[in-house]
This record gives sequence, structure tokens and C-alpha cells, in this order.
Amino acid sequence: MFNYKTDREIEILRENNLLVSKTLAELVKYIKPGVTTRKLDIIAEEYIRDHGSEPGFKGYNGFPNTLCTSVNSQVVHGIPSGYELIEGDIISIDCGVFNNGFYGDSAFTFPVGEVDEKVIKLLKYTRESLEKGVEKAIHGNRLGDISFAVQKHAESGGFSVVREMVGHGLGRNLHEQPEVPNYGNRNQGIKLKKGLVICIEPMINMGMKNITQDPNGWTIRTMDNKPSAHFEYAVAIDHGKADVLTTFRFIDEILNN
Repeated sequence: MFNYKTDREIEILRENNLLVSKTLAELVKYIKPGVTTRKLDIIAEEYIRDHGSEPGFKGYNGFPNTLCTSVNSQVVHGIPSGYELIEGDIISIDCGVFNNGFYGDSAFTFPVGEVDEKVIKLLKYTRESLEKGVEKAIHGNRLGDISFAVQKHAESGGFSVVREMVGHGLGRNLHEQPEVPNYGNRNQGIKLKKGLVICIEPMINMGMKNITQDPNGWTIRTMDNKPSAHFEYAVAIDHGKADVLTTFRFIDEILNN
């Protein structure tokens, strides 16, 4: 069962994902050695509520916080804590909002200070693999075309693709059908149709693809403890070109200053 969205619903989703984009950009000002992931979480929650929305993750299936903050070998679903970021870390921040009956959801992996060149390459290839997937998110293609594009680019850089964690549909629920794997074959899977809104979110590892879950029941990390990166867009399927509801422009403007 796929929930195709009307043009009006897509505009609500666009507004929500724009707020997520701006929330992530707001956090850039604070991501530096010495800040705790809990502090980032508090800033994000205040920012979201000050803009008339609600955190989309807090309380979702019992998740305790506004952000997922996943550092270094943590792939996704890291729980904000008293951990202080240090020079050379990377931190994936996944953020969601809920407003007017719909969700917004996006993620970006940030370097903390000066980061090893190999890790910078991982970030570059992961973000590029997201863009490659988006290029295939058009009416008439198949879901596997997105998955194949992500996998091909990530692996061309010598990196591995997490299998168990996938993207998803987005709308009145945070996770809707279909699942959107970051690996697969062209011309396979459902046919993409205008009105479908999905989150494409490559989770790419420097080492092996295998993952493990922490005892807290949430945090996923690489089995070999090597770094992992994560970038996520919300995308509306459209004719000719994907309609990307998320933007990293605000983040890039701050990072590139």
C-alpha cells in the first residue's frame, strides 16, 4: 500500500523538510570540539518548537530524543548523551519534525574540526551516492534504479553499503512503504510514480558492511568499528526530474564560509 501525495500535501512536506534543513544548519554553529551531543539535541528541540513545529523523533517508538547523533563508527540511531565531540570526529545528525499532520526527515554527516583525508573521502562519496540516487528518482523508473545508483557510486570509492538499514516512504507516518534499499539491481522493484515521497539515505561504511546493535536497543554501529557516514534527502517523485524537498544549501553556506 503506497500513499501517493497530492500537490498540496507535497507542499506541506516541503515546508516541514525545509525546517529540518534549517535546523541542521543551525547546529553547524555549535558542532565543534567540546560540545556534547546532548547539547546539540537541546538546541535542535528549542529551534524546532520556536518555529511552530514538534520534534518528529521524540517519543517515536520510545526514542528518547529529538536528534539521532551517531559519532564515528555509529551508523544511525545514536542517542544524545554527555559525550563531548573531539577534533577529528564525524557526527551524523538525523532530524525529524512533525507539523500539519506530516513529517520531515533528513540527515547530514558533519566533520568536527580537522578530519582525516580518508574520512573526508567517505563523506564525499556518501553524499555523492545520495545525489546519484536522486537522479534516478523520477516517474517511470523503478526503485532498484535508485538503489543501484547509490551502491555503484559508493563501492566505486572502495566503501561498503549497509544492507539492514534502508530508506523509506514519508508522509503522515515517519516510515511508510516502500522501503528504499541502498543496494540492488536496475529495472527491479516497484515502478516509481508521481506523488510518491521517499527518503533516500545512504549509510556507507569505510570498512565492512556488517553492523551490530548496542545494548540500548537503538544505536547501530559498524562491526569493525570503522567510520560510517549517512546523508538523507526527502524526495517527491516527479516527471523528468526528482523534486527534492530537502536542501543542504544552508549547511553548505555555513561550512564553506
